[in-house]
Amino acid sequence: MRCPFCLHLDSKVLDSRQTEEGASIRRRRECTSCQKRFTTYERVEELPFLVIKRDGGREAFSRTKILNGILRACEKRPISLDVIEKTVDEIERQIRSGPDREVASELIGELVMDKLRELDDVAYVRFASVYRQFKDVDNFIEEVQQLRQDK
Repeated sequence: MRCPFCLHLDSKVLDSRQTEEGASIRRRRECTSCQKRFTTYERVEELPFLVIKRDGGREAFSRTKILNGILRACEKRPISLDVIEKTVDEIERQIRSGPDREVASELIGELVMDKLRELDDVAYVRFASVYRQFKDVDNFIEEVQQLRQDK
């Protein structure tokens, strides 16, 4: 591993630990030339996932997009960041466990809405109003009434 300070190619591992529930390994290293310490992370290289957008276009899967959407929906709600992170992890795990390397954005949106419905009604309705592109108050009222019937 190349030292980020002196660019020497040799370093020794001082400590290794699993992080993120075993998803990666954190290694503390020391350069054999300048003796400075630095940290590296080792994780499994995941195959790229493509998302098929509503207009038929394709783009790389972005966990950050899901996280940002859920964060906006949960804004000023009593939901911890830890719970939100775990929710995004579950959604990503569901998507990656499927047989296809391409997934429709509609499927992702429905998974997010299912998880938000379990977490918080207000966050669910916020997300649904944007995702389903409510055109007027009637759409909003219908969604709230359906949510009440389901509960």
